[in-house]
Amino acid sequence: MNSWWWQAFSDLVMPLDCAGCGEGGTRLCRRCLAEIGGGAARRVRPSPAPAGLPVVRAAVPYQGAARALLLEHKERGALWLARVLGSVLAAVVRASTATGGGPGLGHLLLVPVPSAPGAVRSRGHDPVRRMASYAAAELRRAGVPARAAPLLRQRRRVSDQSGLDAEGRAANVAGALRVVAGGGAVLAQGRVVLVDDLMTTGATLAEAARAVRKSWEEDNWSHGPGLDEGRSDGYPTGFRGSRGARLPRAAVVASSPSSFEINRNC
Repeated sequence: MNSWWWQAFSDLVMPLDCAGCGEGGTRLCRRCLAEIGGGAARRVRPSPAPAGLPVVRAAVPYQGAARALLLEHKERGALWLARVLGSVLAAVVRASTATGGGPGLGHLLLVPVPSAPGAVRSRGHDPVRRMASYAAAELRRAGVPARAAPLLRQRRRVSDQSGLDAEGRAANVAGALRVVAGGGAVLAQGRVVLVDDLMTTGATLAEAARAVRKSWEEDNWSHGPGLDEGRSDGYPTGFRGSRGARLPRAAVVASSPSSFEINRNC
């Protein structure tokens, strides 16, 4: 039985407890809702940071209610949380793009980091893709032209990241992602923001940014709005690729607590 089906059935017949703290009588208490969505998005940066990591902003540290809610959504099939987490992600996306752009830069393209096909099958859903869709809808309701653009795919299998250090994670995902055929032309139609639920070492986001830049450069000979400018390890401010591609930005719901400490004044 798929986990999402069982979760939906359980929500109907079993008493409700807060997904963040376990408080009885509600699926999400006010305290946990405020904890995950009550703060301003901030710059985050892991240490060490992988080469090519774009500018990343996050809503909250990965702890407490945020950790519990992300796990409930991703691993335990609490699909109703996608709307809540998507709203939080939308706020981070807005903060990520607030300092760039102008009327000529087109709409926002929210490019989700893909889950492994096996994980999607076992979970019954792709959590980040679902969150990206809700985030784009939230942005449109606020008058911001945006859409989810699930253009990234895994080109090879990767090992479980949980037991790897930063160097091991970077090696594990190096060259693992690609953009679908013709995706570079889509990337040129708006401002690209990579989106994920969580950043730990930044290796996956750095690989996603590499794949996006490569596709953009291969499919576009002249500069378009798609890759918004930002700073990254290994790239100076204002870096543009060989055919004009600029670094994407990234937005996540949560990041490791230490990454917030490094950027406490941002």
